[in-house]
Amino acid sequence: MTSGNPPKSKPVLAHISGSAAFATAFEASARSIERLTAYAATLELWQKRINLVAPSTIADIWHRHFADSAQILSLAPPSIKTWADLGSGAGFPGLVVAILLAERSDPPRVVLIESDQRKAAFLGEVVRRTDLASAISVDILCMRIESETTRGMLAAADVVSARALAPLDKLIELASPLLTSSGCGLFLKGRGVEAELAAAKRSFEFSYELVPSRTEPEAGIVVMRGPAVRAEG
Repeated sequence: MTSGNPPKSKPVLAHISGSAAFATAFEASARSIERLTAYAATLELWQKRINLVAPSTIADIWHRHFADSAQILSLAPPSIKTWADLGSGAGFPGLVVAILLAERSDPPRVVLIESDQRKAAFLGEVVRRTDLASAISVDILCMRIESETTRGMLAAADVVSARALAPLDKLIELASPLLTSSGCGLFLKGRGVEAELAAAKRSFEFSYELVPSRTEPEAGIVVMRGPAVRAEG
């Protein structure tokens, strides 16, 4: 079920230097920009107490974290009821996606799964400071992704996303039980993505496209169509 279809990507983005450039690149509303600005301020404050992101990336948050996360939204199905983000950490990509989805007339439920209590508390603080819960259903689950309890709390997801969490074969193992039959996995990977794909295909059969990242040269996004199945033998 593997696929080498040509990537359906958008042009590489010029460097997103701040809120104005982000708004133009992603057609983000003034309310979304307001929320992302509050998000950035909260992250900078909390970063002094807990390690949420690499310190060197704080000054470049609009490109390295916000734009990098936002680019996957155009790769998702047009109709979404539930979006699950695995290992959300500081909220990338799931919380950025939730902020952008909140502007839709019928936004989906977004579930952020993060087992670290301090990081889960940070996610909750961003949701509170941005008043995000008034516009979209955002659930923060502070528990292990692979536990039966976690899976029992999640309805089948239309999208499962992850960034900088685990090797691709592990992501596929974690995401597949959560996806609907027509669901979509969106996995942001670095420059070693081809090797990770080769390793994953030794364990699973899955349909996918590899889309070049719009924010980082040599990185890519694995778009998995539907759940994977274990390879025979």
